[in-house]
Amino acid sequence: MKVNSIIVRQTGGPEVLEYTQQEIPEPGAGQAVVRNRAIGLNFAEIYVRAGRNPPPLPFTPGIEGAGMVEAVGPGVTEVKVGDRVAYAGAPMGSYADARVMSSRALVKLPDVISEETAAAAMLKGLTAQYLLHSTYAVKPGDTVLVHAAAGGVGLIMCQWAKHMGATVIGTVSTADKARLAAASGCDYPINYTTEDFVARVKEITKGELLPVVYDSVGQTTFMKSLDCLRPLGLLASFGQSSGPIPPFDIGILGAKGSLYLTRQGLGTHIAKREELEKRSKMLFDTLASGAVKVEVRRRFALKDASQAHRVLGERETVGSSLLIP
Repeated sequence: MKVNSIIVRQTGGPEVLEYTQQEIPEPGAGQAVVRNRAIGLNFAEIYVRAGRNPPPLPFTPGIEGAGMVEAVGPGVTEVKVGDRVAYAGAPMGSYADARVMSSRALVKLPDVISEETAAAAMLKGLTAQYLLHSTYAVKPGDTVLVHAAAGGVGLIMCQWAKHMGATVIGTVSTADKARLAAASGCDYPINYTTEDFVARVKEITKGELLPVVYDSVGQTTFMKSLDCLRPLGLLASFGQSSGPIPPFDIGILGAKGSLYLTRQGLGTHIAKREELEKRSKMLFDTLASGAVKVEVRRRFALKDASQAHRVLGERETVGSSLLIP
């Protein structure tokens, strides 16, 4: 079966995203064909396209999507033809009308969750879920810092942490993003282009500092994030939108208060089928309750993936954006 898809034949700028057709095989044992109805856009896909740890060339980017099961191979028990499903994480390949993938990576969508909501929320929402419930289990009364609070993950984390009883501090780059973060549960949005976020954290917490900082920015925030932590606090790094964190002397962690540092990734948290189902159910239940809302703010046709990457890379987006086949 031929499908429209995006192919990367050489890494580079957004222009290397080529809209073309390719043949996909019939599903094998334990596999399903998913007809995508919405495809998530994520910063991680920009890194890979640009040449940061890419798979063998050529490849189809994309790590998140939602649609309908069109066919299944032998031995598939997790889904059936006609099921609405969503997925997130490796392997790549979602920038396509349809794809063949392991049925174990698919979760069924409740009737109340649309494909667009799922594609916008699956990867970002599962990331927020493990960060807030597993990496550091947020408790009522905690004060937490979320960097990039107006981004796709950030907006979900602000709402969810607030719902869990936390006071939320968030960093943003513009006044408009500060207003958006505030409307999404961020108690103290800090514009880092005009304010020193370390000084503001000290002021907000009256010098007590924080038990946890959630940092997806990386290079430009890393050292200052450590300065926001109280003794025995945790820096949860889960991205590097500003660039990779350079090597550093781990003795710094001891000098700043016996701090903990972790680099998190979604794949580890959903590697087991039961974990994927459990975490997805918590996400879907939270979305269905209205405690967390995911708003799709930009939609691009699949053929315009290069334009979507330009806009995303220039940080002209807030919240979630989608490719629509």
